[in-house]
Amino acid sequence: MPDFTPGSTGTDEVLFARDGVLGRILLNRPKAINSLTREMVVAMQARLTAWESDDAIAAVSIEGAGEKGLCAGGDVRAVREAHLAGGPGGVDFWADEYALDAQIAQFPKPVIAVMDGVVMGGGLGISMFADARWATERSRIAMPETMIGFFPDVAATYLLSRAPGELGTHMAMTGATITGADAVHVGLADGVVDSARIPGLLADVAAGGPIEAAPGPGGEGSVPGSATEGSLASAREWIDECYAGDDPGVILQRLRGHPSPHAQAAAEEISVRSPLSVAVTLEAVRRAADATSVREVLRTDTIVSANLLSRPDFSEGVRALLVDKDKQPRWEHPDLASVPRTAVLELFSQ
Repeated sequence: MPDFTPGSTGTDEVLFARDGVLGRILLNRPKAINSLTREMVVAMQARLTAWESDDAIAAVSIEGAGEKGLCAGGDVRAVREAHLAGGPGGVDFWADEYALDAQIAQFPKPVIAVMDGVVMGGGLGISMFADARWATERSRIAMPETMIGFFPDVAATYLLSRAPGELGTHMAMTGATITGADAVHVGLADGVVDSARIPGLLADVAAGGPIEAAPGPGGEGSVPGSATEGSLASAREWIDECYAGDDPGVILQRLRGHPSPHAQAAAEEISVRSPLSVAVTLEAVRRAADATSVREVLRTDTIVSANLLSRPDFSEGVRALLVDKDKQPRWEHPDLASVPRTAVLELFSQ
């Protein structure tokens, strides 16, 4: 094991190491499933900038400490607290986080994201634009932001809008958690690797070996057929039918009226989430489909996130799910039909 040490901010919540020609980033908040703080984000930016011009570093890996996952997202509790205190901390965090996501997406050296275990929200922001995205048999991947009065940011809509059919729309609106195999199918990962193989694969890269976006079978430890086996592909018929169009209320009605129990379950998931967030999410997915770059989507995300922070649903959603944990949010709008189209469009304006 290489010698991991803190970076420029001094926090031990993200650590760095040189391992042969591989620069390794280790998110180190295992009890919080490695949720990102601003200090962690700033430290990662600084180290990536240094490694970019370091000829001894040929590639970079992003890994998570502990058994639970790579990263459960940004520390939204801290964002909420900063907002309620009247400071700019929440907006500043997102600005730094989005800058890091763009830096990873455009990094001139190969980046390997080890998408083992939980990878959600901001965890996807630091992994889904890597050059080699290794999911595992333990991967649980999602953009669940509509449950906390937010929306799928970190440019996730850039990839979700390009998923087969309306699979990305379904993921975005419901916040559905998917497996590694499904993540490959929708374009959020490149391959599914047995988690036991990860140390050996990283050691091969550190020794100067090739970087495979989707490493092939590894004998007894491989995951046969995992790149194609998943549940979403078989659900395309009802998903594509129900999620067509730009009206979230109509989509919800179609889901409720569809004979598939899975469609009806999706309707129930949507109905308990922030109506404003669900409507904003559909608009964000449709706009991202026409975007020409990740940076363009991140610019839109910067506007929408700041505007949503000023609305009550974000603070209320985080309170209900993560602070008081009563899971009884009191949303600004009682249902999707009550969300004015003008209220959605205003959130996309500076």
